[in-house]
Amino acid sequence: MDYVSFMYKEMLEKDILTILTDHLPQIIASAIIILLTPSSKYIVGKIIRKYGSLTLKSEPRTLHIIQVINILINFTCLVTLAIIWGVQPQNMLVALSSIFAVIGVAMFAQWSILSNITAGIIIFFTTPFKIGDEIHILDKDTPIDAIIENILTFHTHLRTKDNELIIIPNSLFLQKIVSVGKMER
Repeated sequence: MDYVSFMYKEMLEKDILTILTDHLPQIIASAIIILLTPSSKYIVGKIIRKYGSLTLKSEPRTLHIIQVINILINFTCLVTLAIIWGVQPQNMLVALSSIFAVIGVAMFAQWSILSNITAGIIIFFTTPFKIGDEIHILDKDTPIDAIIENILTFHTHLRTKDNELIIIPNSLFLQKIVSVGKMER
C-alpha cells in the first residue's frame, strides 16, 4: 500500500486531532525547515552580495549567482521534507535519475548547460578577470582579442577592437588559455 492510500485510509478511520498527534514530529520538523529555508536564502544572499561588493562584481552578475544558490537551497529543502515525511532516498534517486535521463534525451546539451553554470560560479568566486579587462584567448584556430563587456551565468560578452560582440560560453574559459592584459591596437 502506498503512502497516499495509507494516509487516506487513516484519515477515514481516525479523527483529525489523532492524525495530527501521530504526525507531530514530522509537522514540527517540516515547519522548522519551511521557516529556515527563506532565512538561509536571505543570509546566503547577504554573504554573496557582500563578497560581490568587496570584489567589485557587477550587481547583475551577483544576482545570477544568488539565483543559482537559491535554486540549490530550495532543492535541498524539498529533499529534506521528502525524507522527513518518509520518502525513501532510493525512491528519490530513482525519480531523479529518471528525470535526468529524460532531460538528457530531450536536450542533448544538458551537460553543456550544467558545465556553463558551474563555470560561471567558478569565475564569480575565483575572479580570474573582471568586466572591463582586456583579454586574449589563445586558440590556434581563432584567437580572440577583446574587452570583457559582461559576465553572465551561462556566457560572457566580449567586444573586439572592431566593435564586434562575441558571446562565449563560460565553460570555454576553463578549457582555453586566457591572457589578461593590454590588447595591441
